[in-house]
Amino acid sequence: MRRFFSMALILLGLSVPIVKAFAEGTPEQQYEKLQKHLAKGWNTWDTRSVLTHVYLPYGLAVDLNLISVEGNRVNKFRIGDRGKGAPLLQPGPHSYDGTYTKMTVNWQGHKIQVESAARGSKNIILIKPLSSSKKGSRLAIVPKSLWKRGNTLLLDSLHFTLASRDKAVEIKSYIKGGSLEKSGREYLLSLDRTAAICCGEDMELDAAVAFVDSCGNAFVNSNRKKYGAHYDCFNAMQSVLGWDNIYDPGIRKVITPVSRIWSSEWFASEDFGGFTLFCWDTYFASMMLAVGNKELAYANAVEITKAITESGFVPNCYYSNGFKSRDRSQPPVGALAVWTIYRQYKEKWLLELVYKELLAWNRWWEQNREDKGLLCLGSNPYEKVTYFRSEFDTDCHYGAVLESGLDNSPMYDGVPFNKQKHLLEQNDVGMSSLYVMDCDYLERIARELGYKQDADELQNRAERYRKNLTQLWDDETGFYYNRSTRDMKYNYRTSPTCFYPLLAKVPTQLQAERMVNEHLLNPDEFWGEYVIPSVPRNDPAFRDNEYWRGRIWAPLNYLVYLGLKNYNFPEVRQSFAEKSKNLLLKSWLSHGYVFENYNAISGEGDDVVRSDKFYHWGALLGYISLLESGVCH
Repeated sequence: MRRFFSMALILLGLSVPIVKAFAEGTPEQQYEKLQKHLAKGWNTWDTRSVLTHVYLPYGLAVDLNLISVEGNRVNKFRIGDRGKGAPLLQPGPHSYDGTYTKMTVNWQGHKIQVESAARGSKNIILIKPLSSSKKGSRLAIVPKSLWKRGNTLLLDSLHFTLASRDKAVEIKSYIKGGSLEKSGREYLLSLDRTAAICCGEDMELDAAVAFVDSCGNAFVNSNRKKYGAHYDCFNAMQSVLGWDNIYDPGIRKVITPVSRIWSSEWFASEDFGGFTLFCWDTYFASMMLAVGNKELAYANAVEITKAITESGFVPNCYYSNGFKSRDRSQPPVGALAVWTIYRQYKEKWLLELVYKELLAWNRWWEQNREDKGLLCLGSNPYEKVTYFRSEFDTDCHYGAVLESGLDNSPMYDGVPFNKQKHLLEQNDVGMSSLYVMDCDYLERIARELGYKQDADELQNRAERYRKNLTQLWDDETGFYYNRSTRDMKYNYRTSPTCFYPLLAKVPTQLQAERMVNEHLLNPDEFWGEYVIPSVPRNDPAFRDNEYWRGRIWAPLNYLVYLGLKNYNFPEVRQSFAEKSKNLLLKSWLSHGYVFENYNAISGEGDDVVRSDKFYHWGALLGYISLLESGVCH
């Protein structure tokens, strides 16, 4: 029957591979299957604490707390937490699927290592003291059922059982080593010697240690063998993404928010989880995840795309309480991300799943952000939906600047906001260039799917904006600039976004050479030991060293690097990638941190408060090196 059906499809002009697609279900069904596959097994799924080990899909959990001699307790462990009394965490490797994790914890004089290795329902959690702990300090082991799943917990003096509501799954857990005391619904363990929590199997301590060591060595050695000299870059990237990966019970999806701190600030609880997704941040994460995990790459690209607003654009931010930034979007890198993932895995159902939203978003920019033939940043009025505090007054300058992704960039200082048009009165060279790039990649997707009419539309739109972008070139200085829509004069304040016409393939090779030689490689502007600062070094705002006013941001490096790849700059590209890698590894190898942004002079990430210590897009600095070396494509 299947052979007859295949022949019938061929006669109708359809290819046999479509039979496989039909057999596997619609794109929506395939994605649902993918998410169910992701949400299985042991992992650090709970957004509130990286020391809560959760078994999905049941929500069975082993939560680790620390208790000091004085009786103080800490039950929230977030990498980079700057709160008073917060534990200091140094992350180690973390496999994407949770089969191996390693974390060092330092709190009130106690320093321990928590390491885990999981296979199926079996999970061995190893706790090793790394320094002399104060006598009387203890680890609290708290068996839990998360997210109101209604599971059963049975606690005996020396072991506990985690059981699903229907008793189809029972995981008996044993605590080995150390002085143990059962106290109500938890166990208190001394911190003076190595101990193990053996979930799913009764193992002696020596066997548990050997098992975890074996799994850890196998995981690390496998990656070292695969990535060779580039292991440190891959390890940093995988670790920050692995530790930031969570399951949210509200949407019943696995996602990878920018950091635990951002996510757990928004209604995170045992019952409701909590997440924060940012637009271009999440697309960048999906591209990095594609290097080692197809399913997580798909999940993040799909979830942020499907967060599209009623007005037809992917929002700047999307929170677990349903809030979306309904006044503004963010840089359109979605088609770039989806095409990058597709080029690696060649599964058309992913393209089909997100194509409608990506096309609607692309059309929205032209319809809502164009003025004088190019794009401007904007913020539109809208009716409040959630009445959450982030639904601040819109149709304003601040909201429009947030759309750039460069929240306090000096390029927008003093630029008027037009409340009739809901736009900044400035043609934005960066956004217009990214939009051309979006048209180009979306055209590829449309042609791959056979949507010729859409592809032609996108091609024509790209060529029109590409032509208009030439108006922003200043031949006297050899650079592109933002332009006032009031008097059509250039705004000579610059940032790395002025290199984005390279992404749109607008400059000639000669113009590109002027941009690179006179500006990128100019130590008074963008070059130096650490690159590429968010404003030139000779701009007064560079000295502010405050967020997008002078600091280095990995996404800017990544986009400028992609632009360089469109032209003949092999030596510059190699040096740029090397400098990016060195900046990432400076803090990663010393402290295990991947910062949100970095000091452009010292290369430090921890010199200011507004730099999350474990923010996944910082790993784009290493991703650039992996691309340049040919390790990934």
